[in-house]
Amino acid sequence: MPSASAPAPDLLGELGAINVPKSCDVLAARLRGQILAGGLPEGATLPTERELVEATGLGRGSVREALRILEAQGLLRTRAGRYGGSVVSRPSDAFLASHIGMFAKGHGVSLRSLVEARQALEPMVARLAARHRTDDDLAQLQRIAARLDAAAVDDVPAFLLENANWHSALAAASHNDLLRAFTASISELMLEASRIENFASPEVRSLVSHAHRRILDAIAARDEAAAQSRAERDLQAYARHLLDAVRAAAAAVTAPPLPPRSAPRRPRGGAARAGARA
Repeated sequence: MPSASAPAPDLLGELGAINVPKSCDVLAARLRGQILAGGLPEGATLPTERELVEATGLGRGSVREALRILEAQGLLRTRAGRYGGSVVSRPSDAFLASHIGMFAKGHGVSLRSLVEARQALEPMVARLAARHRTDDDLAQLQRIAARLDAAAVDDVPAFLLENANWHSALAAASHNDLLRAFTASISELMLEASRIENFASPEVRSLVSHAHRRILDAIAARDEAAAQSRAERDLQAYARHLLDAVRAAAAAVTAPPLPPRSAPRRPRGGAARAGARA
């Protein structure tokens, strides 16, 4: 009777570990592929959980988890009511902004990096806005610029918000979906950073308001080169003021406390009597 022999070591090494995907991941991947390929258009309602269970042979728990995965990815939303269910959607700018925001905060992305990212993106955004803007885009930028000018007088919170709105509207006028989404994400982070105490001084508010008007004039004239160069100058000045404010705030926090002032000493002798007589 032949004796059993041990398996060849090289064969075991070639096999390696085998990772079997979870059934919910497989279903999520199939549905995701159909959504992204257009087979399931935006607004379409998916079959019910019960129908998906019957069609796939998976358990209800696996089907529910697959739907939760797609909802977390922004590809499904839940509609309540009698005709509710899982509805196909597309990831929004806000969805991307929330994820980029979590990434930036989780990785401790510095303010300098945010400023550099905006400096890299926005001059081209302004150039494309001058090329592709519609009359509606121009009107929206003009409305925001008017609110920005009004807030620049004495309403700092409104000024910072309208400044962020202006940058987002500028990106929308570029009619480039990726640049629009990236710019909106960075604008949210910059809005938080720009709320530093004493950053939006009257000088900064005047500078920003004037710079935006110059960029807007170039966009209205469809002057691509001017829009790009003016955006570059605007961002350089804005970055300089913002970083200076951050350094000043950090220095104020780390500065040693001033020693307590001692009470004035009472004069003695003749000086005291002279002071009393006076």
